[in-house]
Amino acid sequence: MLANVLLQIQEGAQAAVETAQNVVQTEKTLNIIDLAIKGGWIMIVLGIMSIVAVYIFVERYIALNKAGKEDKNFINNIKMHIHQGNLQGAKQLCASNKTPIGAMIDKGISRLGRPLNDIDQAVENVAKLEVAKLENGVSMLATIANLGPSLGFLGTVTGMVKAFFDMAAAGNNIDIQLLSGGIYEAMVTTVGGLIVGIMASFMYSVVVAKINKMVFLLEARTMEFMDMLHEPA
Repeated sequence: MLANVLLQIQEGAQAAVETAQNVVQTEKTLNIIDLAIKGGWIMIVLGIMSIVAVYIFVERYIALNKAGKEDKNFINNIKMHIHQGNLQGAKQLCASNKTPIGAMIDKGISRLGRPLNDIDQAVENVAKLEVAKLENGVSMLATIANLGPSLGFLGTVTGMVKAFFDMAAAGNNIDIQLLSGGIYEAMVTTVGGLIVGIMASFMYSVVVAKINKMVFLLEARTMEFMDMLHEPA
C-alpha cells in the first residue's frame, strides 16, 4: 500500500516537472510579434495608431523646441532700433528671427503710429495664430489616448465571444487549445490598448506642457513690447 502511494507521488512529481518544462519552453518561444498576431486585426489598428502618435509627438516636439529658441537680446535690439527711428532695421531683425515671437513683434512694428490698443490687439491676434499652429495635430494625440483603451476593450469582448462560440461549437469535446485563440485575442488586445493609451497620454501631456510654456513666453514678450511703446520718447 505504501509502495503504491510513493509510486503515485513520484509519477505526480514527474508530471509536474514535465509541465513546468513545457511552460518554460513555451515562454522562451513566445515573443511580442507572436502575441501581436494572436491579437487579430485590432492589433493592426493599434499599431497604426501608435505610429501616428509617435510621429505627431516627435514632429511637434521638434517644432516647439525650434519655436521656443529665443535670442535674449532680441527685445533690447528691437527697442534700440525703434528709439533710433530705424523701423526698417527692426522689421529686418524680426524677419531674421523665424519664431512666433518674431512674427508677433513684426506685426506690432507694422502697426506703429496707430492707437496702442490697436497695436496690442494686432499683436495678440498674431500670438493666437502662432499658438494655433503649434497646436496642430495635438488633438489627435488626445484622441488616440482615449481611443486606444476603448479598442483594447473591444478586442476583449470580441475575443471572449470567439472563445464562447468555439466552446459551443465543440459541444462535449471542449479543449483548452480550442479556446486559446479567443482568450489570447481578449487578453492581448487589452494589453495593447492600454499600452497605446498610456503612451499617447504621456506624449500629449508633454506636448501640452511645452505649448503652455510657449504661451507664457509669448505673453511675457507682448507685455515687454507694449511697455516699451508706453515709454516716453
